[in-house]
Parts: sequence; C-alpha cells; structure tokens
Amino acid sequence: MRILKNSKLLFIVLALILVLSACSSNNSSSNSSNNSGDEKASSGDGEKVKLVYARGKDATGATDVMVEEFMKQNPNIEIEFREMPTDTGAQHDAYVTMLNAESSEIDVFDIDVIWPAEFAQAGYVLPLDRFIEKDGVNMDDYNQGPVTAATFNGKQWAMPKFIDTGMLFYRSDLVSEAPKTWDDLMTQASELKGQEGTKFGYLMQAKQYEGLVCNAVEFVASYGGAFIDENGEVVINSPEAIKGISKLVEVANSDFVPGNINTFTEVESHTAFIEGQAPFIRNWPYQYALANDEEQSKIVGNVEVAPLPEGDAGSAAALGGWMAAINKFSEHPQESWEFLKFMTGQEGQKIDAIEGSHAPTLPALFEDKEIIEANPFFGEEGFQTALEAAVSRPVAPNYPEISEIIQIHVSKAIAGEETPEEAAAAMEKEMNEKLEK
Repeated sequence: MRILKNSKLLFIVLALILVLSACSSNNSSSNSSNNSGDEKASSGDGEKVKLVYARGKDATGATDVMVEEFMKQNPNIEIEFREMPTDTGAQHDAYVTMLNAESSEIDVFDIDVIWPAEFAQAGYVLPLDRFIEKDGVNMDDYNQGPVTAATFNGKQWAMPKFIDTGMLFYRSDLVSEAPKTWDDLMTQASELKGQEGTKFGYLMQAKQYEGLVCNAVEFVASYGGAFIDENGEVVINSPEAIKGISKLVEVANSDFVPGNINTFTEVESHTAFIEGQAPFIRNWPYQYALANDEEQSKIVGNVEVAPLPEGDAGSAAALGGWMAAINKFSEHPQESWEFLKFMTGQEGQKIDAIEGSHAPTLPALFEDKEIIEANPFFGEEGFQTALEAAVSRPVAPNYPEISEIIQIHVSKAIAGEETPEEAAAAMEKEMNEKLEK
C-alpha cells in the first residue's frame, strides 16, 4: 500500500517536471522567434556571444588591434575577423550572394560609400536609428559627407569608418600659391606647362570608369549642381550642373592636359605626377605618401595639398572611403551594434588612424597629437579643408546603373559627340527610367 502511494507520488512529480520543462522550452522558442531580425537583448547570464566581422584584406594590422581592444573591454563578445576579397567588385558580389540567401554567417561588415542605398533597398542591412537614439550618438560629430552617403529614405544604414576625398596636389617648387578657382587653375596650368621639365599643366582621371564619375561630381557640385538631390529626384539637367559639365569638358580638352587624357585612371595620372611631368594633379590622399616615396618619386619634399578649385558655389570633392553596417539577418544585432559603435567611435577610429593611416570621419580626431604624430599629413590645413568639401556621389539603390549612365554621357561630352546640354538631357532621361522609386 505504501509502495503504491509512493509510486503515485513519483508519477505526479515526474509529470509536473515534464510540463514545466515543456513550458520553458516553448517560452524560449517564442522569444527567439520574436527577436529574429530585430534587436535582441545582450546576454546577461555571462554567456559568450560570437560575432563575425567581414571586410577586405587589411595589410596594416589595424583591424587586429581594434578587435583585440574591443574584446578586452567586452569579454562577453568574441569577434572573428573574416577576410573578404581585396577587389571591391568581388567583395560586393560576395556580400550580395550571401545576403540574398538571408545568411546570418556574418554580423558586421564593411561597405563602400556607394553601397548603402543599394543594400538598404535590398533589405540586407539593419537601420541604425534606434541604436543611435538609444545611446545618444551625435551624428553631427561626424563629417557630413559620409553621413549623407549612408542615409536613404530618411534612415541611417551604416556608420562612417574612414574618409577619402578628391584633393589638389601641387609642386611647391613650381607653384607659389594654390589656385583658388577652376579658372585660376587653368591659367596657372597653362603658364607652368613646360617649366622645369614638365610636359603637362594638369592631370586628372578622364577614362570612362568610376574615376570619371568622381571628377564629374566635383565639377558639377562646385557650380551648385547635382545629379540626384537629397529627395532622390534627378536634377542633372539644370543650368548649374550644365555649367559644371562644361567646365570639365573645357579642362579635359585643353592643351595643358595629356592628349590621351581619356585613357587616364589614378595609375596613369599619379605615375606622371611623381615623375615630375606636371605641377598639378587631382587625386586621392594616397598621392601624398606616393609623391614622397624616395624609391619611386622624383619630387620628394616638393608636394603640397589644397582643396580642389572652386566653381560658382565653392569647392567640392567626391567622397570616398568605407563604412560599416549590421547584417539584417544577424542573430546578435545588439552585440553587433556594440562592436560597430566602438569601431566607428573615437577609440576605434583612433586605432585605425594610428595603425592603419586612415583619415577619421570624426573631425575632432585631427586634433589628437598621437594621430598627427603618426600621420603628419593629417595635420595640414589644406588636407583638413579638402575633407570638409566632401560630397557624396549620387545616392541610389541601383547606383552601378546610374554610374554607367554618367560615364557614358560625360565621355561623349569630352569627345565632342554630345554638347554638355545634350549630355545633361540624356542623363536626365535615362536616370529617370532606371531609378527605382
């Protein structure tokens, strides 16, 4: 009798345990389902979360230093660094393939400044506004060029990491004062051509490729025009934009640029400059270090930097550089934000500037003595002023198609196959047909 009673009691206890266990399992499953694709709570039970951070090859080692410092400060988060293809196009395609399959194998990843709108439209990245607002991150502290480039449909989709912009480099042994306007540049370039063994007066990138788009953006914006405005409207067919295109065509067809300027990319132009063939060049910040490399350059110690010349609306420089975003399908969005916030905040950008020689997107860091000691070039007024003139390339979810339209018609205008007015009208028509509303 006692055995029977004990057996019944044991059966009841086991039944209760099974019921409670099932309830616990259901609740856990429900929470996981509700958090999928949304902000999940950071683990508060000491459980370690592993994140995968993807970016292209980093030969400087700055990424390793940054990751180690973050993990030291956040022992509950482990970061695995996944190296992506060095080629930007191959890297883009690898991300698209992965994210189109809604893969969660990476959590945080670097993106080119021209990708945010495309990735946002495709649903590949998380909007960051709720994180930014919750943690009181002030986006006004950042250079506004990359902030604008990462804004689409009124939301912030990526955080700026480092910045690159077009700049004017000149020979200080030939040029006493940097030209203020495009007309000033043309005058000086014409007068200096042939002096001290130079063959040309000015070097730029005018081949039909992305570099031509950057040059075109700079000319158009310096005269107050744009290709696509902040509302996503095509505005290239305006008097201001046409004036900018006209000035670009005038410069590209002048007698002080190489006769085959329509074959020049960064490589051809920077090679000619460091060989002493011209007093002026439009190029990216890397040009400074290259021009002072004693193993390659004939103009070491004779190079200065300034903002690109002004048009009617001032100076404008095409924005380059990289940002970082969170995978929409990450299983750990909150922890991913913590890493993203660190990496693109003052501490992370300082590490990247010192170890990787990347220009910060936080202007306040240009006053940091350790950063300037590691990169004296960053302390020059001309460099910082040039960064402030940064403008983004057209923000569009189908940017590659927009870029191709610009390349084709600006090339035709340079070749004389279209007038600047005809080129602007053709770009307006074709962009409107391609632009996804």
